[in-house]
Amino acid sequence: MDIKDLLATAKTQTADKLALKLNAIVREDYHYRNLDESNRKIVLDLIKKFLPKIRQGLGVSAINIRDEMHRLYDQRLKLNLTEEDLKDIREILELFKK
Repeated sequence: MDIKDLLATAKTQTADKLALKLNAIVREDYHYRNLDESNRKIVLDLIKKFLPKIRQGLGVSAINIRDEMHRLYDQRLKLNLTEEDLKDIREILELFKK
């Protein structure tokens, strides 16, 4: 399963099941293997925040992505995020952009 399959079935799945599948995708996709558990939790929390929009088929807007990335960049030292982690988080959020 990839992100596109997940998005196609997002309307019919519960939030917990969607989170489990998203976590599996982030863990298994070789692009995102450098994300540790705390970084995955950040991604899952962001996706959960935008889940109602994703379920409605609206996706995440570019403004929301910009705002969230700015917030994460400001807190990168506290959250122990590297530039590579921020890049991967942005890529994942961009996948949900409409």
